[in-house]
Amino acid sequence: MRIAMIGAGYVGLVSGACFAEFGVDVICVDKDAARIATLKTGKAPIFEPGLDAMIESNVGAGRLAFTTDLPAAVKDADAVFIAVGTPSRRGDGHADLTYVYAAAAEIAAAAPDGAVIVTKSTVPVGTGREVARILKTIRPDAGFVVASNPEFLREGSAIEDFMRPDRVVIGVENDNANALLKALYRPLRLSKSRLVLVDLETAELIKYASNAFLATKIAFINEMADIAEVVGADIEGIARGMGLDERIGARFLQPGPGYGGSCFPKDTAALAETARGVGRPSAIVDAVVGANRARRETMARKVVALCGGSVSGQRIAAFGVTFKANTDDMREAPALDILPALLAAGAEVVAYDPQAHGEARQLLPGVAWAANPYEAAERADCVLILTEWNEFRAIDLERLKAQMRTPRLADFRNLYSPGAARALGFAYDGVGRGGRHD
Repeated sequence: MRIAMIGAGYVGLVSGACFAEFGVDVICVDKDAARIATLKTGKAPIFEPGLDAMIESNVGAGRLAFTTDLPAAVKDADAVFIAVGTPSRRGDGHADLTYVYAAAAEIAAAAPDGAVIVTKSTVPVGTGREVARILKTIRPDAGFVVASNPEFLREGSAIEDFMRPDRVVIGVENDNANALLKALYRPLRLSKSRLVLVDLETAELIKYASNAFLATKIAFINEMADIAEVVGADIEGIARGMGLDERIGARFLQPGPGYGGSCFPKDTAALAETARGVGRPSAIVDAVVGANRARRETMARKVVALCGGSVSGQRIAAFGVTFKANTDDMREAPALDILPALLAAGAEVVAYDPQAHGEARQLLPGVAWAANPYEAAERADCVLILTEWNEFRAIDLERLKAQMRTPRLADFRNLYSPGAARALGFAYDGVGRGGRHD
């Protein structure tokens, strides 16, 4: 089987590499010539554990290739996946489908008669029908079939998610396309319960509903953490007690500085706009979007409070700036709001992150950068934990304290024992951890 993946960004690149691992011939297309040049060397332009090795092995085996030439890539493809970006449209929160529709038009002009065109990008309800209309307008007699196959990949564990998925959702209304997509995923040996075959609109809404629900869990546990701090309860115990209920589940019940990344912020905003557009506004999704936006302000205020009510002239060491661990992705990272707020309040901010390099430095002007956590903590008046990188879990707190001018720890990922930190002389503040609890 031959497939073309249009878009060699995060979703397209991981999906294309994993399909190639199944033995499928895959060619990934991207307009960014520099990105394609990097990929042709067998290296990924993004950080994702295991991806470099998978790309290198499959390029070497001749199953995975990269190009900027879309017509050449799709002319012999059995299936063409659209995996281009769908960022929030500036000004109104709707998903910007410019790249999706442009890709559909280019595909229509070059793909073989009867090819299956699959939207893998996260798109609002109705996008698949519009893609079908574009294809039909440009090639009325081509017999293209449109399907939807949304992705459910978590940055930092995307390969594992692809190879051992909770479910594979396929929106398809044609028997031949159904058979082709089921054959493509056959190596996963999916049970019937994990293969979800639905229509186009249902597949599109499954993706948005899933992300909005997970974002809701995060926003909810953050609000419970705020309550726990006031009443003296421990959010870690609360989350554990909730998560053991199988109807709720433990995942996404970790309190922190709010969600970020490439999916939750834009997808909740797009779903909220979709709901308003069809006359069924979602009060819950709107509240989640607002609560997450306000969360960053709350976190900045917590740092100021820990520092005695003012950070003017104080040195803050930020550990981690990416939106989560095991990625170099800075999109909608809480650090992008929290650190500028501290700078504006007069703080000196120095940061360390294992993977945030050029882009982070461009996005955080005014922040100084250190080569390791202990260097960042030199003469610091507060250490601020923003990303839960594993290397931060084993920090030597005694050594850290010795580096600092004032031993304060704003542990916004709850990586450390409050009791242990306080016993060493730290002024400690976590998220949702009442003062009596260790």
